Amino acid sequence: MTPIDTYIAAAPAAYRDQLTAIRQTIATNLPGAEEQLKYQMPTFYWHENVIHFALNQHHFGLYPTPSAVTAFQAKLTAYKTSKGAIQFPLDAPLPLDLIGAITAFRRREIIAKYDL
Repeated sequence: MTPIDTYIAAAPAAYRDQLTAIRQTIATNLPGAEEQLKYQMPTFYWHENVIHFALNQHHFGLYPTPSAVTAFQAKLTAYKTSKGAIQFPLDAPLPLDLIGAITAFRRREIIAKYDL
């Protein structure tokens, strides 16, 4: 069992499917990334920390870096955001297409940064 498997298994049953969907969406858009647990959150690492996600008391948190939050600000108006974080309400459908697009954006940033 991987650390992310353990994290999801420890979450309340009502939220495991959503956590799994976030994980699968990120993995699909970030081939070759390593799954880790950093800062007590599921993390996808590919040359650097790419994106984290977590279940919080009142929301799912997505932590894609400030550049991604800025780049997608126009599509994030329905959600609470801060410098490098996005909050998705627990009682609303997850915007998996948006999460995928943000992950793909981070992948492109890393390709450019490391000249891959």
